This record gives sequence, C-alpha cells and structure tokens, in this order.
Amino acid sequence: MWQGGRVTSQRRLLAGWGATAPTAADVTSPATLDEVVKAVGDAPARGVLPRGLGRSYGDAAQNAGGLVVDLTQCTRVRRFDVEAGVIDVEAGLSLHTLMRQVLPFGWFVPVTPGTRYVTVGGAIGADIHGKNHHVEGTFAQHVRSIDLLLASGEVRTLTPEDDAFWATAGGMGLTGIVLAATIQLLPVETSLMSVDTERAPNLDALLSRLEATDDRYRYSVAWIDLLARGARMGRSVITRGDHARLDQLPRRKRAEPFAFSPHPLASMPAGIVPPGLLNKATVAAFNELWYRKAPADKRGQLQSIAAFFHPLDLVERWNRIYGRPGLVQYQFAVPYGAEDVVRTAVDRLSAAGSPAFLAVLKRFGAGNQGPLSFPTPGWTLALDLPTNMTGLARLLDGLDELVVAAGGRIYLAKDSRLRPELLPAMYPRLDEWRAVRSTLDPAGLFASDLSRRLDL
Repeated sequence: MWQGGRVTSQRRLLAGWGATAPTAADVTSPATLDEVVKAVGDAPARGVLPRGLGRSYGDAAQNAGGLVVDLTQCTRVRRFDVEAGVIDVEAGLSLHTLMRQVLPFGWFVPVTPGTRYVTVGGAIGADIHGKNHHVEGTFAQHVRSIDLLLASGEVRTLTPEDDAFWATAGGMGLTGIVLAATIQLLPVETSLMSVDTERAPNLDALLSRLEATDDRYRYSVAWIDLLARGARMGRSVITRGDHARLDQLPRRKRAEPFAFSPHPLASMPAGIVPPGLLNKATVAAFNELWYRKAPADKRGQLQSIAAFFHPLDLVERWNRIYGRPGLVQYQFAVPYGAEDVVRTAVDRLSAAGSPAFLAVLKRFGAGNQGPLSFPTPGWTLALDLPTNMTGLARLLDGLDELVVAAGGRIYLAKDSRLRPELLPAMYPRLDEWRAVRSTLDPAGLFASDLSRRLDL
C-alpha cells in the first residue's frame, strides 16, 4: 500500500452505524503504527481523521473530501502483565478480541458499551460508558496512558495527569490519532454473569427502583416500552447484575470457568427489509412480547457475557433492519433532580407513536475531567428511531431544548443532527477543550464531518 514513499488510498463512501448522510473520503489502512505516522504526514488540505470499526452512529468517523486512516489492522498486544491485569495494546484492537485474549487469565474489560465491536482507540475517542458507569465511570478512567500521534508527527505519551489526555478522551479523534493505550483490566472469576431481572409497571416505578437499589449492583440498565400509554407509560424491564463468582457456577461449568466463544447467530443481508417494516404496529407487538416474556422478578440467573452486555451483536449488521433510510440514535443525559425531563421525553415519544424497540435508561455516576466526555451525574436515555419517522426532526429538536434547559447534553458519538448553537450550552467547557486542542493541532489538521457540522 506504500508507493514512492507516500501512502496510497482508495476513495470510499463512508457512513456511521445509522447509515445516514454518507460522504466520500480517501481511506488508507496502514498495517503498522509507523505507517500511520507516514499517513498523517501525507494528509491533504481537507485534513485527516482516524476510524475504527464504524460504530459511532452519526458522522463522527467521516471526513468528506479528506483522508481517513482505518486503524483496524493495528491490533498488536505490546505487553500484558497477567498478574496486575495491565495490558498495552495498539488502538485498532477491538474489545471483542481484547475480551477473548484476557478472559482466560481472569480479566475483563473495565467498561463495555452495547457492542463488542469497538476499537480501543474508538473507546477512548468517544470515552465510552456502559452499564457500570454509576460504579466505575468511563473507559478513559481505566486507561493509564495513551500514545497520541500529533499533527506535527510527534508521538506523545499522555497520562491522566495531562490536560491533553482528557481532551483526547471524548475528543472524537480531533486532538490526534491514538496509536496505543495501556489499560487497567477488571478481575473476574468466571465468564458468566449473575443477573437479576424484574419488571416495572410504569416510569415512576422504574425511576424509584433504580434510585433506591442501583448501589447494590455493578451493572444496571432498563429497557423501556416507548409505545405504552396511560398508567403503563414507561413500563420497563430492569436487568442488573455482576460477574458470577466461581462458587455460583454449576459444577459441570467449573472446569472451564472462562469459556467464551461468542458468535453471531444470524446476519442481516442488505436490501431485504421492506419499506415501513418498523412501524407503530410492528414495534408495539415486539414491545408487548419483550415485556411479557421477561420474568416479573428473577434473581441470580446465569447469563453469558454476550447475552448480558451485547445482545444486538447476535445479529450481524442488525442496523439494516431499518432499511435504506437508516436510523437516528438519540441519547441525552440530564442531572439528578431533572426527572421531569425524562418523564416529558418518554411522554412525547409515546404520544408520537415512536417506533423504537431499542430504548434504554441508565443512571450515571460522577463525571471525569474530560471537557467533552458525555456522562454527567444523572439519568441517560438512549433510543433508536427510523429516520423516515413523521415529525422526527421537530420531536428531537424539542427534546434538545428540554435537555439544554435542564443543564443536560447529548452524546456526540451518537449524534447526527444537533444544531451547533446548542453545543456550548451542553458542553460548557467547550472553549477549554478548544484551547487544549489548539496547542496539539494548531493548524486544525484533524477534522471530521461532525467537527465541521458543529463548528468544533
């Protein structure tokens, strides 16, 4: 892929996981970190941007007319201290592969989102969170150091004592390219989860139960039926738990406590979903089935890591179920005390007949030092909606206004449509981030469709 000392690339149409607003860029796929450095040195005037497995929903990993550096071949484990659970890996390594490599030694990733198919570099750039944020914070809070490639070609090692570290965590790839990271892993005794499941009849019951009992669990999340109305509005299924201890496993499973071989059960082919499949009627039927099949109250059920954390990964390219128009993922966070915003959001979504079968509510714990890190103490609601839903833009714009008024924010890794004038109110430390970024990249070499759309 290297000719005449310069990087070669291929013009490709790129989109986020929502499959909306694709744009064309020159994409290069270096095999080594040295080649990544060379690619940045050859970047065109339109700038350069790192990309992993493309799981950000919107335009965060697109760079129309510029260069995109695909890091998914840079997957080497550089060092693994098995006793201490500290691992140093290249940024293109996926959490899926990382789990497979460390679980046999009794370690697990400290934070995982709803998919395993996220690279380490992407996990840092979006400062991902999971079901355990109220206990263990974001991914970056478990990173000991980052090797960051700057626009100048310098590779700088950053630690949490550096402002540049926290500008990079949640900085959406705009401070430089994360080449490698050293991560503190989480000790576990098995590869299974001990899970408690219960149903909440409405939103008020859900909020009350999560607030009263979340501190008993490492992991906690609630699925919400956004089509339920009246006294049932916000009815939910709550799943919470922790890594199972060895003594919780049946004897037949104790011989291989770290067995872990997840694989998709199916793959969604392109172009087979009829238009309008996801509508109020079909999603209402799915939601009714999902709510009814969940146990009213079940304790200590053993589940696999894949089933508990990553059920959507069981279907490859599940986003294709939304068809050609694609989907919008909308996620906001509001502070504790702003529960009325959550109630109003659920009420508006329900009243609109929002065909969302993926809607989850979680509680966030303390935030971190990252100016653009999304989690902040409070509630977070995330949902998927088809882009061809009638009145979608007006509905989400109205929710944005509610969120801003409550001192909340939306998640940039999910965003594809926020109005740029709202960004400073959502992220009041934006100017602080811009100041640090300007010291790392004075000429603004690192750029994305998201950065241009939101005037970052």
